[in-house]
Amino acid sequence: MPPDEKSQAARYALRDAILSGEYLPGERLVEAQLCERLGVSRFNVRAALQDLAADGLVKVERNKGAHVRKVTLDEAVEITEVRMVLEGLVAARAASRVTDEQASELDEIGLLMRRAVSAGEFRRYGDLNQRLHGLIRDIAGHRTAEGIIETLRGQLVRHQFMLSLHPGRPAISLPQHERIIEAIRERDPKAAESAMREHIASVIEALRDIDAMELR
Repeated sequence: MPPDEKSQAARYALRDAILSGEYLPGERLVEAQLCERLGVSRFNVRAALQDLAADGLVKVERNKGAHVRKVTLDEAVEITEVRMVLEGLVAARAASRVTDEQASELDEIGLLMRRAVSAGEFRRYGDLNQRLHGLIRDIAGHRTAEGIIETLRGQLVRHQFMLSLHPGRPAISLPQHERIIEAIRERDPKAAESAMREHIASVIEALRDIDAMELR
């Protein structure tokens, strides 16, 4: 495998590890350990770290090495505000492009989300949440927005994990997701954008609630 392909493979593997929570915010990323884990050279690891630093996932400091970047609440709110605009755009576009088959898939995810909430399976609900938003982005087919959203989402790993465990959060977000699904199924771009923005706005409220609880 050419060096540039090895660097890209290392980047994707390390990015997945950070996004899955294997490396926590603030945790050092030791080059020697990453070389052994990823099976690539220090050159490839350093290139991967620089790429992830550009994505906002990693912070590289001179003479200190690299660590997983911590995102403050204020940053998380700003990032989510940008996501609100972009995801609203994506939902509107999905409503104008959705096929009958895709609408059925949205319905199926909505049903599984309701069952997960009823059963108290909140980790499963979180997984279905990601699946739903991913499907909406696929339906929309807006590659530029999708790329930006993925980069922004990656910076909020810790906050998203905390949100998924926030008491009562799934019961609040479920009807919001159902409104998004309904608007897209009805092929109503304006309603889809409004429902998505309302949902993301409530995420910002939840982030602030969590921060307030941590300060008590």
